[in-house]
Amino acid sequence: MFLKSIKLKREQIADYNAYPFSIPFIRHMDELDVDAPITFFVGENGAGKSTLLEAIADQIGFNPAGGSTQNFQAFDVHESQSSLGEYVKLSWWPKVTNGFFLRAETFYQFASHLDETDTNGYKAYGGKSLHHQSHGESFFSLFQHRFNGNAIYLLDEPEAALSPTRQLAFLTLLHDLLKEENVQFIIATHSPILLGYPGAVIYQFDEHGIEQVQYEQTEHYQITSYFLQHREKMLQELFHEDEE
Repeated sequence: MFLKSIKLKREQIADYNAYPFSIPFIRHMDELDVDAPITFFVGENGAGKSTLLEAIADQIGFNPAGGSTQNFQAFDVHESQSSLGEYVKLSWWPKVTNGFFLRAETFYQFASHLDETDTNGYKAYGGKSLHHQSHGESFFSLFQHRFNGNAIYLLDEPEAALSPTRQLAFLTLLHDLLKEENVQFIIATHSPILLGYPGAVIYQFDEHGIEQVQYEQTEHYQITSYFLQHREKMLQELFHEDEE
């Protein structure tokens, strides 16, 4: 693997009450090992998964708004600056800058920027504008045509535009890349389907910090599994309806 670990530069943090240092995981994290082929970040919204992923992207040289190191430095949105980037240190073996950072929430702006700058017939994106494909198709075109070997890929909620069937297809794509190419993935996700990839390392973010957990220990698996097995009971509890 390429990226070995992420270390927080605590000596540079002056105020833990200021954002982003007020995020709970930052108070507890010193160094995080990410040397697995696939590492997942899971947790509730606001737990800091995306913040840490953006910081990694920033230190690699990817645009924190999404994209790579090569053609998208001019791509700019409100979220294009990492608030945590300068406070983390990455350890490599060896360092790579080839890869891609996907942010689901800024993917539309990325696609618009691509329309303005691409001069290669969208060869890395399925041969046509991402705006001329459905949301799910555009995501999958990126995964299928843009991802290759000797690279690191940071994905923030890649399931956002994918149906369950496409999520399964994405797992197959990940498996094929990992089997045939030298690649590394760090993925922030809410998908119990993606989290099921065999052998992946899963880090759970919560108010107590970051903890490595097994698939079946994730809230995503437990809630989804319980709902599928006890749908009527769970809905009655949610709606405060008594069984007759």
